Amino acid sequence: METIHTADAVRITWDSDAVKNGAVVVGRDRIGAVGKLDDVREAFPKARVRSWPGTLGPARVHEGPLPDAPSPRERVHAVLKLGAVAVLEEYVDSAELRAAAERNDVVVLPRTRRTALVPTGRADLAVFDEAGECVATVCAGRLVHRRR
Repeated sequence: METIHTADAVRITWDSDAVKNGAVVVGRDRIGAVGKLDDVREAFPKARVRSWPGTLGPARVHEGPLPDAPSPRERVHAVLKLGAVAVLEEYVDSAELRAAAERNDVVVLPRTRRTALVPTGRADLAVFDEAGECVATVCAGRLVHRRR
């Protein structure tokens, strides 16, 4: 089943113009469409809708050391809570940490890359409030973090 994620504004890339009342359709681990909420709902009438406060855009690449935490799993989760679903391999310095990233579908990259919301691309999304705090993170189509 598809899920439509909608927010006050949607950005295809973080430096692109915002689409007011935008939406992103997620089916399994892929993006089905990006556009205005009314258009997306018309194209995907059976999809459930999740509304988020703030601005929705592509999930980020965490470019520094992973936050300290008691276990590799918690270190990876700390990155997800920041709105990132990819980390740089230079900071994944143990087999346990690499395994925790893999189990959570967090991508390990040789270097940073530009992120974007692209139809048929992997469904990696993040929502941030006006203060820049992460409200929700979707990693490979799964909601892995939401602020309560």
